Amino acid sequence: MRYGEKEILEFDIEKDENFWPNEHKKDYQIDIELPEFMCRCPRSGYPDFATIHLSYTPDRRVIELKALKLYINSFANRYISHENAANEIYDTLYRKLEPKDMKLVADFNPRGNVHTVITIDSKI
Repeated sequence: MRYGEKEILEFDIEKDENFWPNEHKKDYQIDIELPEFMCRCPRSGYPDFATIHLSYTPDRRVIELKALKLYINSFANRYISHENAANEIYDTLYRKLEPKDMKLVADFNPRGNVHTVITIDSKI
């Protein structure tokens, strides 16, 4: 097993070290694009690819970017639907960050003539 595979396999998003204190009291927005998301279709096993767009206004915590990368990469060999992947990512990050607001857009590449975009927004 290569070191990157081992790091992803052993990664735990729940650890406090993955989140840093927000040192700023003013409101500001963090926009992150993750263009290489991959998971596997739970029915066929075929890979599904997406670009994940994450935007949030931090309150007390921000996510360390390497931790976010490892968390997103941990989905690569999971058999999970588009909807479940997007909701799990949103729910986990929202729970751990406790942001003032957060929006996640999972824009899946077309497969079989179907293009799926899932948007989850704390303002809705």
